[in-house]
Amino acid sequence: MSIRFTARARRGIVALTVAAGLAVGVAGCGGGGDGDKKPEASASASRGDGSQPSTQEGQADVPLAELKGQDGLLLQITSAARDAGGFVTVNGNLKNDSDKSVVVPAAVRGDETEIVRNGRSLGGATLVDSKGKKRYYVLRDTDGRPLTTTGFSTLKAGESLAVFMQFPAPPEGTTEVAFQLPTFASAPIQISG
Repeated sequence: MSIRFTARARRGIVALTVAAGLAVGVAGCGGGGDGDKKPEASASASRGDGSQPSTQEGQADVPLAELKGQDGLLLQITSAARDAGGFVTVNGNLKNDSDKSVVVPAAVRGDETEIVRNGRSLGGATLVDSKGKKRYYVLRDTDGRPLTTTGFSTLKAGESLAVFMQFPAPPEGTTEVAFQLPTFASAPIQISG
């Protein structure tokens, strides 16, 4: 019980910190003009219990990449941002582009025992730095849960799910990596920040 309370408290503190940072950032942005876009919310660095992230601030209208999966699934990568803590957070939308309900394949969670034990997730995602000859796996919390969207299984026809995955950051000079997710095509993406 104390571990669960500590994890919830930690998530609450992270959410509060992110919200405070957003408030300061939004307050510092100049307004005016009819062409201003509405500010977008930022994704939290760590999520659990199947929560769905908001879109990340500064996210492009055009996806960085679109990866086709099986049975009409489509993963649109909307941002890949490096943060000061040494992480890269990849945000996107998992969409059912077919005209029938689709079960998201269990293979997207990967096959590592620790991740499989924690249920459905995008824990099988990797970033590949071909120049540095390194592969970066989704990070895990102290209980072995992947730092990615969890708790999903079926998408109805046309349904879209906002998703995120967090990885260790490649070296500062590395800005292009290949994003891979089991059962989906691979695609190059640019890391910002």
